[in-house]
Amino acid sequence: MNFRTFRMKSLMVVTGICLSFLLASAATAAEYTSVKSDGVNIRSGPSTNDEVLWEVFQGFPLEIIKHDGKWAQCQDFEGDKGWIHSDLLSADKTVIVKKKMANLRAGAGTNYETVATVKYGVIFTAVEKDGDWLKVKHEDGTVGWIFNTLIWPSDPM
Repeated sequence: MNFRTFRMKSLMVVTGICLSFLLASAATAAEYTSVKSDGVNIRSGPSTNDEVLWEVFQGFPLEIIKHDGKWAQCQDFEGDKGWIHSDLLSADKTVIVKKKMANLRAGAGTNYETVATVKYGVIFTAVEKDGDWLKVKHEDGTVGWIFNTLIWPSDPM
């Protein structure tokens, strides 16, 4: 094989590897959702006959891992996995505070005043994104900006 043929084959292999990586990355984009109402069961399998593992409330954010008919396998912000019926899911983009305490700010940056101090487990609706900051709204009407490492999912939008 001459140098030109070798170079062309090498280029094709590298291009193929890059294309495969891009397709795999696109296919594995996380799917986030939230729960429609209070008192929803997360189960050990995709059936109402499967054991209830825990109960979630309206707005609770979940990552969908896979679908099985009308059921979705999900994971929460603590890494717990289970199954939920798809009819109980909402398209609303919510986030949950994953740190013990976090500051909600008046703008996207640490140079803005603190609007509120929020605790672990508080749920917000995602409103807008600005770099690594997310504008969020609480059900009580409080609005502010929070840094993405303080919430889960860190990029719901």
